[in-house]
Amino acid sequence: MTFESMRYFRALMILVMACLVAGLIVRVDAGQAQISGQLKVKADEIGGAVTSSKGPEAGVWVIAETTDLPTKFIKIVVTDDQGRYLMPELPKATYKVWVRGYGLVDSLPIQMMPGNTADLKAESAPSAKAAAQYYPADYWYSLIKVPDNSEFPMKPTPAPPYKGQVQATGNGLTGEQVDESGNSGPKVMENQQQWITVMKHTCQGCHQIGDFATRDLSHLARYNFSSSQEAWATRIHFGQAGFTGMPNAFKDYIDQQRAVKMFADWTDRIAAGELPPAPPRPQGVERNIVISEWDWSNAGGHPHDEISTDKWNPRVNANGQVYGADYNLSTLNVLDPQKSASRNISMPVTGDKSAMRPTWSQKIALASPFYGNEMILGGEVGGTHSLAMDEGGRIWATTTLRAGPNPDFCKQGSDNPFAKQYPLPASGKQVALYDPETAKTTPLDTCFGTHHVNIASGKDGKVFFDNGGNGVVGWIDPGVLARTGSIEKAQGWCAAYLDKNGDGKIDHSMANATQIKGYGVVVSPVDNAVWLTEPGPIPGRLTRVNLGSNPPSTCSAEVYQPPYHNPKLPGVVGFTPRGIDVTSTGVIWTALSSSSQLARFDRSKCKVLTGPTATGQHCPEGWTVFTTPGPRMKGVTDDSSSDFLYYNFVDQYNTLGLGENIPIVNGTDSDSLEALLPDSKKWVVMRVPYPMGYFSRSIDGRIDNPNAGWKGRGLWSTSAPDLAWHMEGAAGQKPKIIHVQLRPNPLAD
Repeated sequence: MTFESMRYFRALMILVMACLVAGLIVRVDAGQAQISGQLKVKADEIGGAVTSSKGPEAGVWVIAETTDLPTKFIKIVVTDDQGRYLMPELPKATYKVWVRGYGLVDSLPIQMMPGNTADLKAESAPSAKAAAQYYPADYWYSLIKVPDNSEFPMKPTPAPPYKGQVQATGNGLTGEQVDESGNSGPKVMENQQQWITVMKHTCQGCHQIGDFATRDLSHLARYNFSSSQEAWATRIHFGQAGFTGMPNAFKDYIDQQRAVKMFADWTDRIAAGELPPAPPRPQGVERNIVISEWDWSNAGGHPHDEISTDKWNPRVNANGQVYGADYNLSTLNVLDPQKSASRNISMPVTGDKSAMRPTWSQKIALASPFYGNEMILGGEVGGTHSLAMDEGGRIWATTTLRAGPNPDFCKQGSDNPFAKQYPLPASGKQVALYDPETAKTTPLDTCFGTHHVNIASGKDGKVFFDNGGNGVVGWIDPGVLARTGSIEKAQGWCAAYLDKNGDGKIDHSMANATQIKGYGVVVSPVDNAVWLTEPGPIPGRLTRVNLGSNPPSTCSAEVYQPPYHNPKLPGVVGFTPRGIDVTSTGVIWTALSSSSQLARFDRSKCKVLTGPTATGQHCPEGWTVFTTPGPRMKGVTDDSSSDFLYYNFVDQYNTLGLGENIPIVNGTDSDSLEALLPDSKKWVVMRVPYPMGYFSRSIDGRIDNPNAGWKGRGLWSTSAPDLAWHMEGAAGQKPKIIHVQLRPNPLAD
């Protein structure tokens, strides 16, 4: 029996037992119930102890789920060293409660209501294979055998053949092969680091690899593929994502036939019984984690980033609504955590929609095994991506307003000082500003493209955007916008001009400009310098832009590459910075997404900042690299893990409870947020065990009540693979918005 069918069997058993377990609810007066160790519960809590045939089960999760509220709600806590649990702050509802943990299989749920206690019976896994079905995706992905260093440089091969039109509701295959890719053949792959980068950015960048949907081919058995290689060559063409997205992840980047062999070998070995190492259960402070989850958006939605507060004042919007940027629906997702209710707000489109490209292809090459020919991913054109909240609680969103050329003031020949220095004929995404007080959304047309957004500290701090493909860093000045009402006057942009001779004088000719290929953006609170990440080409780099007193004529830049075979840091190989954030003292933290490391860069330690040698690898002394927990892929010799680090966040204000200026990274393949304690160099892994497939792209932290202890603070993050069915539960699942809190001990209320 496959894991998926085992889950369906358990779901059936739950329905059969529903009437029986309803009678198991223990009704007691709030505050009077006593169970293992004299545990007491209040009216909004449940508690008890978890035991198995082996005795108390420490470090396992107790999960409570309800659909009684306006949106599905889930609460998760961890048992203490005696197997006791206490689940606080539960809205009034009937909950399905069960136990999940490494070394176990899910227990049969019982029904409970707040104010009650119950001992829960954990079920030990009958085999190592059964236990492994609950391991995070990166543990399974670690079994993959990456091509050996000796295979590089690797000559390109054409795309492997794949089967034709797949009938999702029938057996076998019919029709002719559809060649939609326009494949021109991959480029030469130079080294293993480049191969891993393509694997992670183009595959793991959208959803987990190693989850049940990717590691198990049994759900494709009805198609009668002649081999697992044929199955892999075909499956990347399924559904809307298979029309261009997944094939293009291979096209022009990777040896496609070698890649298909690698993935097929991986799933063949898993099918034959190969298992990953077992992850550790939560230990120490990890057992103090409390997780709350709400559904929002819909099954075809993709809330990419979220925001709950102002980056520089986490008291802004206390107890307020949380917002998400839905990339698929082109909406703001809105959660009211007090009411457990969610809704969507449409984002504006000012241009001709017929001239704009939809976020997802509205064509299908091969029918999806889950949705057939249904266009589950809509044809919306806005592609709302990232959010920032200002001190007034307004939401700045990157979104596509229109297609086509820029306004004339952006272009060559304009009197605009920024266009005179660096004209911009077109842009991708622009900006929308949502004011919750008036419920009004204002489109803001920008010359520069946008992708990520961040706001500078201080009153009326400028709102900065990475380049969005234009090669510049752009900004909007809210103060100017408020005074003039003119988006032309309120915006500006700079290219990255380097001081190549080190004389302190910046020549703003194109000879000294290096195009910014920015992905992430943050502004230092110390000197207002703008920092951007550039993931590629390997090893990638950080770009620091100083606007000076009179931009664009005073703009200057510096570039810094992470240590990559630098002789001054032997054995340290870090590459592809993606996420970025900054401490209150101006130190940069960046997620090295492909090498699975979190890196600290302290510019104050650099001996050289500008001049002819300041080309990237000139400041190894500024870098400190920390490898995230988890197993390494087979055949990879560098210090790394199989996880993919999508982005990162610095908790400047102790919104979680681990301290100030704690860096936290999105472990998108490990079902976790991972916090590094820099002084001890230890990691705190905050695992989200249900539903499996937790895929976070953003994090922020808010303080709702500084006098309420742990209950008044916490982190917020999304869980949203590009296709929500990759999460546990398969087709029909909705994305999640997640609140992570840290109490002083596992039984604190």
